Amino acid sequence: MARADVAARALLQQFQISVPPIDPYELARRLDVLVVPQDLDDDVSGMLLRRDGHCVIGVNKSHSCERRRFTVAHELAHLRLHPGRPLILDTGTRVNYRNTVSSMATDREEIEANRFAAALLAPETMVRDAVSRTPFQTVEELVSALSKRFELSEIAMTYRLMNLGIISGPAR
Repeated sequence: MARADVAARALLQQFQISVPPIDPYELARRLDVLVVPQDLDDDVSGMLLRRDGHCVIGVNKSHSCERRRFTVAHELAHLRLHPGRPLILDTGTRVNYRNTVSSMATDREEIEANRFAAALLAPETMVRDAVSRTPFQTVEELVSALSKRFELSEIAMTYRLMNLGIISGPAR
């Protein structure tokens, strides 16, 4: 099991969360992380700022609810797994951004943060249980039902189901 999966599972266990949907805002609150909606460029989904033991997640308020949830989970991954990248300011602030680069999954930390977010918001055991309890005729019906249950976009749920080997590819 990958480090991101283990860390996501540990966070859920820490707060005894066992049923979807997972609320990343509540997890942030329990971790004393402030989540602040921001006016950001459309290609920036969010950022994590850390300074003197305090953390703030900025999330693009113009993005869909599902995308904002994934972004908060993604930033929690950086908090749990990555020390952060320095931002050149007059202070020692460190920052992680979630932007178009992270969505392309070309950077190791961004790939890991996306994996953590998916495992946090749609944990494998919960997804497999939901699949077994969901009546469906087509992949589209399954994706639609589960995306609502887990409060994820249909694209994110499709990738999660593919990565878990539950479906072989996107619906056509």
